[in-house]
Amino acid sequence: MPSPCRLRAAAVTVTALLLTCSVAGCGGDAQDEDLTAQELSWKDCPAPSQAEGGGSAPSPLPDGDGWQCATMQAPLDWDDPEGDTIGIALIRARSSGDESRRIGSLIFNFGGPGGSGVSTLPAFGDEYAALRTRYDLVSFDPRGVGRSAGVRCENDRQLDAYFQQDGTPDDAAERTALLAHTKDFNAACEKNSARMLPHVRTTDAARDMDLMRQVLGDDRLYYFGISYGTELGGVYAHLFPRHVGRAVFDAVVDPTQDAEQSSLGQARGFQLALGNFAAHCTSGTQDCPVGDTAQDVENRIADLLRTLDRKPLPGIFPRLLTQSAATNGIAQALYSQDFWEYLTEGLEQAYSGDGKVLMLLSDLMNGRSENGEYSNITAANVSINCADDKPRHSTAQVQEKLPRFRAASPVFGDFLAWSLVGCTDWPVPGAADHPDVGAPGSAPILVVGNTGDPATPYEGARKMVDALGRGVGVELTYKGQGHGAYGSKNTCVQSAVNGYLLDGKVPAAGTVCS
Repeated sequence: MPSPCRLRAAAVTVTALLLTCSVAGCGGDAQDEDLTAQELSWKDCPAPSQAEGGGSAPSPLPDGDGWQCATMQAPLDWDDPEGDTIGIALIRARSSGDESRRIGSLIFNFGGPGGSGVSTLPAFGDEYAALRTRYDLVSFDPRGVGRSAGVRCENDRQLDAYFQQDGTPDDAAERTALLAHTKDFNAACEKNSARMLPHVRTTDAARDMDLMRQVLGDDRLYYFGISYGTELGGVYAHLFPRHVGRAVFDAVVDPTQDAEQSSLGQARGFQLALGNFAAHCTSGTQDCPVGDTAQDVENRIADLLRTLDRKPLPGIFPRLLTQSAATNGIAQALYSQDFWEYLTEGLEQAYSGDGKVLMLLSDLMNGRSENGEYSNITAANVSINCADDKPRHSTAQVQEKLPRFRAASPVFGDFLAWSLVGCTDWPVPGAADHPDVGAPGSAPILVVGNTGDPATPYEGARKMVDALGRGVGVELTYKGQGHGAYGSKNTCVQSAVNGYLLDGKVPAAGTVCS
């Protein structure tokens, strides 16, 4: 699976989207009649734009069918649905099964926030072959992302400097520098994207999805949300509970937490995943090249990061592997157990004075291509988070909170604490402390939590079930590693998810897969 949720070592909030909205306050089911009647012009997909991550046009599916792309028009401002519009980029693979058994379109959001669904879905489309037998597989670039009126902030050269900055200031001078970098980045977002910044909240994206549902010809929304996509799905269910068809939330964001609580939870989650990696490395029949015991592995990583804070290593010329970049790279590798071998390799090289592998992992986290160009995932991530998160934190407040974050994670605590100042100078006010995902009257939503998930800790699944309301959320537990469960290819998880989406079979609440 991709890495839908992002840990940022720089001063950018890494929490999931947090907002609240009542149905009446957000306009409920009201849509502009002309937009719901629009017909999409599906064509062969071009290569992803650089804002979407670049690369080649998507390859045909295993059965030879190609991917199709289109653009849906949506209101720029949902409070003025007859005003200016923006284009929402879509991608689909038509159902491979008998048309008489086709259910509708299954819409995916892979998280971020800020990830391009148009570039992500083809990369993992074969994993959803079973679901394609009864659905068109559909994804999209949410507003502000990729080709959907993508937000622009700093240029590639400026972003290189942005990600080299010290994300864990130790004194007044370093704190001043961090805040200056953050203020410059936020000012660039306002300069280049002021028109979009007030309109990238999750409520806006949820309303786009309901328009999408209608334009695609479905009476109800069939949905697969991963990581931040669970937050988006919960907000959709709150706004349009009676439009929910079959929905699955995987790698579940805790909707009850504010930005601080979410960052603190991620600190614990990534530290847990790091401990699991260390235990795995030292429990095999072969020697672990990065430590003798699990505690030794963790201690050596913490020592490496402290050393990099004083003296960075050569990375990918001309850039250096800083403490920030190394922490980003380590976090990226913890999203999937498949990446643990690269983390071992990167650490082994770093201990020998070579920072290339950890920097490559960091670049993957930040959306940087080998040619030095960035996607717009950072700009979109910051813009959406800051539009949604109401709290604005001062340096004094962060310093007060540092002991709790350090206790939660000696490796990631400082970075996640200082990320809280990322929205301090943001030009648009945040919507709320946390979202309202209560969805009385909704069809059942399958909520899948992974006990070893670093980015969306397992406890969030139960909180989402409770917040959705009685009779809506159905919890399934996967005892595994990495971010998310379905992409692990665990047959128990996939059988439960496929059984619900394809045949409407709701698994028993509390089902456990291992």
